Amino acid sequence: MPGTEVARKQHTLGGAAGIVLLAFALVYRFFPGVLHVEPQAQQPVTASQPGLHPPAGTWSAVRPASTTVPAPTSEAEPEVGTSFADAVRMGPPIATTKEVAALLKRARSAEEKGALFEPKDGNAVALYRAVLASAPNNVDAEAALERIGGAVRDWALAAVDRGDEPAAQRYLAAYADLPHPDDELAGLRTRVKTLHQIVPLLADAASRVKAGKLTGDGDDNALATYREVMKLDPGNRLADAGLATIERDFLDRALAQAAQDDFSGADATLGTASAIRPGSQALLETRSRVDGIRRQRAETVLAQARSALDAGNADLAEQLAKKAQAISPDLAGIDDFNLRLRNARLYASLAPGELIRDRFLDVAGTAPALVVVPTGEFVMGSPADETGHQDDEEPQRRVRIAVGFALGQGEVTVGQFREFVAATKHVTDAEKLGSAAVYEESSGRIADRRGMSWRNDYRGERASDNLPVLNVSWNDASAYLEWLSARTGKHYRLPTEAEFEYAERAGSATRFSWGDGDPDHVVGNFTGEGDRSPSKRSWTSAFPHYSDGYWGPAPVRSFAANRYGLFDMEGNVSEWVEDCWHDNYTRAPRDSAAWVNPGCERRVVRGGSWGSDPDQVRSAFRIAARNDTRSARVGFRVARDL
Repeated sequence: MPGTEVARKQHTLGGAAGIVLLAFALVYRFFPGVLHVEPQAQQPVTASQPGLHPPAGTWSAVRPASTTVPAPTSEAEPEVGTSFADAVRMGPPIATTKEVAALLKRARSAEEKGALFEPKDGNAVALYRAVLASAPNNVDAEAALERIGGAVRDWALAAVDRGDEPAAQRYLAAYADLPHPDDELAGLRTRVKTLHQIVPLLADAASRVKAGKLTGDGDDNALATYREVMKLDPGNRLADAGLATIERDFLDRALAQAAQDDFSGADATLGTASAIRPGSQALLETRSRVDGIRRQRAETVLAQARSALDAGNADLAEQLAKKAQAISPDLAGIDDFNLRLRNARLYASLAPGELIRDRFLDVAGTAPALVVVPTGEFVMGSPADETGHQDDEEPQRRVRIAVGFALGQGEVTVGQFREFVAATKHVTDAEKLGSAAVYEESSGRIADRRGMSWRNDYRGERASDNLPVLNVSWNDASAYLEWLSARTGKHYRLPTEAEFEYAERAGSATRFSWGDGDPDHVVGNFTGEGDRSPSKRSWTSAFPHYSDGYWGPAPVRSFAANRYGLFDMEGNVSEWVEDCWHDNYTRAPRDSAAWVNPGCERRVVRGGSWGSDPDQVRSAFRIAARNDTRSARVGFRVARDL
């Protein structure tokens, strides 16, 4: 025998099972469709779809492939497809009679055929209402009338959108007589009322478009009328289409102007068009097309400018570049071209700092390497309070290097001068006069010695080819430069005094090129406290705590180049320049040209040397020498016009 607790649980479960079974029987009796679905033979009846409109003046149904309503199964059973939850919500079902079923069938047929309101006694609306008169809660009839009402509402809105006021009024009246939300009916009435106001305006605007009165002052033009419509009915499709027509006229005009290179006119026209339909896709596309035409045209003109520059016509190149930039201010490549143009004018299409090696035209060989010196300006000379200042270094004056030039990267070497002598059989002034200056270790002085020439180094021994050439006069240097000019077809010359100081300073305005004080590292070959001759001589005047490792000239380019890429500008050997000697800079040229007097016998020597004391290494230091001077401390470097 089971215990008391077990018996109690069995009794409870049995009671619950009985209740469930009773509920199942009741559902099966009154709602068999919940448990069993019969096959449906009837075609679906469809609800309305926005955007599919009946022909003007007719009623018709629209058919999406959804929302099926099945036929009733029996007089005593709810419609197949009705859920148990719906059945409970609706309350006890109303029995469907054969008469109601027949009315539903006729109503569905009429709806299928599009006979929603006509004929008078056989239309779908009337038949569905007859169903509701007999069966007030019939869900099929109620749903059908709501479906038809939704379709009619959509047709009314479509009629409003296309400006068909009669159809809109007809659909509005029909919608008011069908089931509808009050707020939707009110909104539709407002739309139809607005349509009544704007129809005359739309007709007036259309006639003005046809007459060509698209824009103008005042209200007598299509643009003003369409804008008035838009105020009454924002987003009105017909007004927007009219505005698009007006916009298209301006856009086409802008494209035509761009095609004729009238880009300022095209911009103005696009500006007017942008106020018609701001941000429209057509406007954006047209603006993009105009920009494309502009860019393509500017690129074509810039290509013409490049061709003109390549042909050596800088003036035409500049005109074309300005035209290209006016067409398209942000044209890619214009900045690079303007730099090329500037370099063409200033540096013969070279660039500052660029290294030049001119080849000989008739024989194998090249001229000494040159560096393109940038243009600029500087203050030439020295102030009276500068340590070591000399009167011939004043008055100071501002000099502008307006045109680029090229200066020898280093001093002319013995090997390079040897090529010249071998080719021309040139006899130097030292050879003509039979002597040149050399350093005498025994006395510690530079003295004239017989038989010395450019072939010897500072001690009188045979010079290595990589040393700077010494004991060449101003006359010898000029002869060498004439030979280089003939060999290369370029104009070689000595640098002017202004060019030399500008290149030596390399942007500095201080006592020395590195600053006002003593050098704190090795910068060039000049007298240092730590330098010693072969017999251990030292300098009586030298930079303290400085030694460059040489007593006498060093091979060219032994020390670091300055900021312009030039070697040995402030040391190694002093150098000839083109200018005649003048005791000061009074009446000196304001530009960088050489100051030359016909027949002058003394020239200027610039730059410090291996034997120069600190005051002579200053950037402003200058000294005079006769044209035929030969010295173990003087050489030269080449310059060339670009």
